[in-house]
Amino acid sequence: MELQEYFRILRKRWPVIALTLLLTIGAAAAYTILAPKSYESKTALFVSTSASEGADSLLQGSSFTQQRVKSYADVIKSPVVLDPVIDELGLDVPSEVLEQRVTTNVPLDTVLIEVAVRDNDPQTAADIAEGVADQFIRTVGEIETSRGDRSAPITVTVTRPAAVPTVPVSPNPLLNLALGGVLGLLLGLVLALVRDMQDTSVKTEKEVREVTNEPIIGAIHFDSQAPKHPLVVQDDAHSVRAEAFRALRTNLQFVDAAHEIRTIAVTSSLPGEGKTTTAANLGVTMAEAGSSVCIIEADLRRPRLLDYLGMDGTVGLTNVLIGEADLDDVLQPFGTGRMEILGAGPIPPNPSELLGSPQMRHTLDELERRFDYVLLDAPPVLPVTDAAVLGRICDGTILVAGSGVIKKEHLSRALEALGRVNASVLGIIVNRIPTKGVDAYSYYGEGYQALPPADTSETSLRRRTRTARGHKV
Repeated sequence: MELQEYFRILRKRWPVIALTLLLTIGAAAAYTILAPKSYESKTALFVSTSASEGADSLLQGSSFTQQRVKSYADVIKSPVVLDPVIDELGLDVPSEVLEQRVTTNVPLDTVLIEVAVRDNDPQTAADIAEGVADQFIRTVGEIETSRGDRSAPITVTVTRPAAVPTVPVSPNPLLNLALGGVLGLLLGLVLALVRDMQDTSVKTEKEVREVTNEPIIGAIHFDSQAPKHPLVVQDDAHSVRAEAFRALRTNLQFVDAAHEIRTIAVTSSLPGEGKTTTAANLGVTMAEAGSSVCIIEADLRRPRLLDYLGMDGTVGLTNVLIGEADLDDVLQPFGTGRMEILGAGPIPPNPSELLGSPQMRHTLDELERRFDYVLLDAPPVLPVTDAAVLGRICDGTILVAGSGVIKKEHLSRALEALGRVNASVLGIIVNRIPTKGVDAYSYYGEGYQALPPADTSETSLRRRTRTARGHKV
């Protein structure tokens, strides 16, 4: 994974990181507030030898004392010192527990012993520290006094008396909040990476290319008003979205240039990806370019095309397929007259059988003779088999991939289903691409992949000649 991809994940998943950071800092703050406070009282002891004359004696005494001090640090935490302190102060703890609250430290090359005592009560901490110092002095006198001697060769003096602490040493608010922040940041980054790896939804052209090598022939950005104003090519002819449909129309000229594509099924993997509005706007742009177009509402299960166009749907394709009506009776002109609509008609109980019937093939042949292009608004591929049936009898199939609507496995399964029936997939249209955020699509940005240059073969030249005369888009 490249560094740029990590930055994209950070920008995309920053709410997860921010929420995790706030939660961990909040937990650290709650712990700091609720945790019992601990106070520490310190005292210092100076260990020396009895007075003697001469420099050699002083040097030997200093070395002797430094050797003794290392052992005294352990003696302070022993029961011989702590048990009398417990009895004197009336503490209800064994010496093993009190030992955990007492720490000693001997600075390097010194004869000092630093003693620190922690307790939840500051006064108790000071009393224990003072008691330990006094008892240690008495214990050293007893240990170091030989039989027959009146005084010990070692003298212990308190150089810093124990004081009652006013500020707790634990919990440490700044340290806890800092650790909570660092932990929250690291945990948030991990969660962001894990969530991004688990997110298999299709949002950009790059993610489509990770699934298939089929060409991306169009990229249409998201428009929340599309259900209310589906024909953006007419309602807002100069918008970026309308221009994207014109670019799609142009790109179709270079798809499978060696074969003449006349009948095109427009489908999607799942409902809600925008296949119907895509078919309608594509048909309008083709008609604007001078081609005669017929759009068939071939979704015989949940037809929406005529509702979007505001046209009558009482009769249509099903009436023609069962012989109740002729094409001339059900075709409805739209716009300037170069585009006609064939509605679905009454919803039949057997859509797949009707769409795969010889009557459907005959109807497509008849429409192909009348129009330059025939677009079929087909049902989604995965829920039903209708789109695969239509893919077999059409010259080509366009698959609409709704950004944020489907996952990579949906797109892969839809392409596999079309491949099993040998349907010719002309390309993929990435629809509903977000216009804001990390995955935003810029019409003139790097994300747009230009199609390869036009084919200069004889077939392609004849085709573009017809286009210039107004027969093609």
